[in-house]
Amino acid sequence: MTHSLAIVSSINSFSSPNINKTNKPIHLPSPSTDAPRADLLYNFKSPLELKQVQALLIKNGTPLSILSLSRVASVCAFTSSFPYAQQLFNCLNKPEIFVWNSCLRDFAESNSPYDAVLLFYQLRKYDVLPDSFTCSFVLKACVQLLDLFHGRIVHAYMEKLGLHSNVFLQNMVVHLYASCGAIVDATLLFDKMPRRDLVTWNIMITQLVKNGDIEGAYKLFNQMPARSVRSWTAMIAGFVQCGKPKEAISLFMEMENTGLQANEVTVVATLAACADLGVLDLGRRIHEYSKKNGFERNIRICNTLIDMYIKCGCLEDSRIVFEEMEERTIVSWSAMIQGLSMHGLAEEALELFSDMIQTGTKPNGVTFIGLLHACSHMGLVEKGREFFASMSKDYGITPRIEHYGCMVDLLSRAGLLQEAHEFIKNMPMKPNGVVWGALLGGCRVHKNIKLAEEAIIHLHQLDPLNDGYYVVLSNIYADAQQWENVAKVRKLMREQGVKKTPGWSSIAVDGLVHEFVAGDDRHPQAAEIFKRWDILLEQLRLKGYVPNTSVVLLDVEETQKEKFLYRHSEKLALVFGLMNTAAGETIRIMKNLRICEDCHAAFKLISQIVNRKILVRDRNRFHCFKNGSCSCRDYW
Repeated sequence: MTHSLAIVSSINSFSSPNINKTNKPIHLPSPSTDAPRADLLYNFKSPLELKQVQALLIKNGTPLSILSLSRVASVCAFTSSFPYAQQLFNCLNKPEIFVWNSCLRDFAESNSPYDAVLLFYQLRKYDVLPDSFTCSFVLKACVQLLDLFHGRIVHAYMEKLGLHSNVFLQNMVVHLYASCGAIVDATLLFDKMPRRDLVTWNIMITQLVKNGDIEGAYKLFNQMPARSVRSWTAMIAGFVQCGKPKEAISLFMEMENTGLQANEVTVVATLAACADLGVLDLGRRIHEYSKKNGFERNIRICNTLIDMYIKCGCLEDSRIVFEEMEERTIVSWSAMIQGLSMHGLAEEALELFSDMIQTGTKPNGVTFIGLLHACSHMGLVEKGREFFASMSKDYGITPRIEHYGCMVDLLSRAGLLQEAHEFIKNMPMKPNGVVWGALLGGCRVHKNIKLAEEAIIHLHQLDPLNDGYYVVLSNIYADAQQWENVAKVRKLMREQGVKKTPGWSSIAVDGLVHEFVAGDDRHPQAAEIFKRWDILLEQLRLKGYVPNTSVVLLDVEETQKEKFLYRHSEKLALVFGLMNTAAGETIRIMKNLRICEDCHAAFKLISQIVNRKILVRDRNRFHCFKNGSCSCRDYW
């Protein structure tokens, strides 16, 4: 009764019931109207309009329960009429916190989640006791805002209210702390939680992965009392992201053995691992699994399949996936353009770009990186210049440093080293190591020692621990028989603590990945591999093969250099593949460095001798050896 009198009193205090905040009249129903209009009941925009509507409801004898309480809450939340809304709720015998929670949820899920934080402070100001739902909605807003400060305050209220045993809320706080980078606090809370559920473990593992602590995540993963598909997927994706695809695939196989079925996210992560390692058999099996489970409409899976087939050297399979897609994104088009470029099919890459433009798809920066790579790998200098100019002129894309690096690579490969040098000096941003590295690579191909020495000065400052640049300079000196300078480069590397990255090659046979390093005699079939190579070497010599010992950066006898050449990792992987695959089957080799000139020449002849297609994916591109020639046309 007291509340009703207070509300009537507040109504009577209005100076003008027909005037709102903007001094514009609002249209109230006439006294003869049985009920107010619905649009007025639900669309009042200020406390003043709300009070006018309430006055009319009382006058017409319409129950106040017809009012939208969530609307009342949102209109009064941040005004001095907050107590008035409280009176309304109490008058209607509605639990006040229930209505405010509904408003908090709407704010937390809106485009302005900070309103939920502000409303939380209003509730405390007017002595409204929060409950578990209140805390959950405010925490949700804090997570969206990455607002650690207010999140800590909510956490303190939770402790004060005795909600420390609420697993759902504790999980939200752990998620908030970890998302905001307070991983130590998240771990402390995780360790102190009296009870954890599967969600708790998954949150911690996912956040540790995002923070780059793959070892910490895997340690927790192994401690889990139970695991869901999400748990396995988080770890698989984590291994892929941190450059450990072998571990990712191993974990996927382990998950399969538990009987759990991969979801779409698992499929994407595992396909990415297959792409990194060139594990075609597993990639094909996952593709079939995706078809059976109706995942073929998932654009992300299709895009990852395209990437996987391209990186495994199966360009035709990637085309099939691309052609069968019901919907394509710019990622789909760019992946195919990049794939054609990597495989030396520059003309087809440019044709596909034209097809893309005709569909109305707008290119992005990644698209142009693929196009510039295509031009670079095939020496299409003028076309590359056109694309570079077209980026900003026709599509409004400001070239990034990656695009400048592509242009330097294009010019350097083509022998236009002075133009590439001028291009670097005129760049609108400071060139990075990749840009100077592209020039250095061109200097190696075209044996320009002077520019190479200038490039290495910049590289020594920008990327002093990158062994690749020192090796290239050493190669240049070795080609010029400047052994004293080769020694100086090695000394500089030692002084800087730079170690040469060991070259390795891998080949997947029957689902197992076999890795080889130069001179590798640890493989179980090493003795057989060496014998088979000796037989193959005799056949190579009959075809006119002469070892290119200039690629051996050691000042030793020629016979010793030849021995080093014959034990290069890609040669060992090739011989192993010939021994362990069926006649006529394509040999697919992955190499972490650039394939050397001697192996390149030998592989062309071997493809003719054994009548096999040999695919080598090196650091820069694909080489498809067939019938005595290579898809790169000896331009790489």
